[in-house]
Amino acid sequence: MIGIYVHVPFCLRKCPYCSFYSVPFSAENSDAYVEAVCRNMERYRDVGAEADTLYFGGGTPSVLAAEQIWRIVKTCREVFGLKNAEITLEANPCTVDEEKLIGYRQAGVNRLSFGIQSADDEKLRFLGRLHDRDTAVKAVELAAKVGFTNISGDLMLGSVGEDSESIKRSVDALCALPLNHISAYMLKIEEGTAFDCDEVRNKVADDDKMCDLYLTAAEELEAHGFMQYEISNFAKEGFQSRHNNKYWECEEYLGFGPSAHSFYGGKRYCCPSDVKRFIESEIQPEIITEESVDSGEEYILLGLRLSKGISLDRVTQLYSPEAAESLLKRAKLFESHGLAEVGEDRVKLTRKGYLVSNGIIAELIDAVNS
Repeated sequence: MIGIYVHVPFCLRKCPYCSFYSVPFSAENSDAYVEAVCRNMERYRDVGAEADTLYFGGGTPSVLAAEQIWRIVKTCREVFGLKNAEITLEANPCTVDEEKLIGYRQAGVNRLSFGIQSADDEKLRFLGRLHDRDTAVKAVELAAKVGFTNISGDLMLGSVGEDSESIKRSVDALCALPLNHISAYMLKIEEGTAFDCDEVRNKVADDDKMCDLYLTAAEELEAHGFMQYEISNFAKEGFQSRHNNKYWECEEYLGFGPSAHSFYGGKRYCCPSDVKRFIESEIQPEIITEESVDSGEEYILLGLRLSKGISLDRVTQLYSPEAAESLLKRAKLFESHGLAEVGEDRVKLTRKGYLVSNGIIAELIDAVNS
């Protein structure tokens, strides 16, 4: 079973830290966009591909009307089946009300992901969010009221004035809501965003502070029953994101919409970040980003993001017994510094290891290739 990702490129206002592709919302463009998404899905009607997850990301998918979401879900069901599927929609708390949430449920959405980011109004203003704490609380509670039982919330770490106590307060506030999944992201100043300036860099958490905030948030979430299953993701039992797990488990997925990425048929490709071109093209343009994927490197790179880590038996299958032994030897060096854990058949990173995961993963990939 593959996953389906739909990039909704519309926002009411661009957040100053966001580097994802988006354009200002307009009703006319949104109708043409929905038509283009459905048209592109129809191309796969005779392929026989079946999907069990559908994810609306953005941008701000919740600027779309329930009827528009329904049309995309309906087309996706007809083409890809969506049997017993997880259907997720990202939502900005200020863009939903009770009627709209009911409409999304009727359209088939069974999982919501709210961009809450903080329970502190001052930090929400700094992050350029259009909602305040009360609006976020009301949105999540309304979602539960209308029948959503699978709700996630995003938490941003490292905003201006952030410390361990403010992180604990935000975690406690989110955990008091009917959420069963929380994504905790470290604020990163991305090139080309409004935050890409020294004035902002000097206000937000530096690397050392960010590490402390991350460890504090992880410990606090676990104390509330949200168990870490990936570098940035925590869930109550049975509520891991099925769709996002496809990325980390190296499973195939198809992306629709401007800037959407795909991994299908052994190659990686993306649609250009141009909503006008996407709407006007009969078939969405595709740029090949990787013609032939190295399954071994992918397995190590993505698998070490997961709390369960990677299997040495699988490394042996993908490479050789000698390569697995080389990786194991290198991993034990990291274990001696508290950055990794080595079991009988598994290697995984510790939370401290997650903080320097890029370097560790590069070293382990080098070990199997040397």
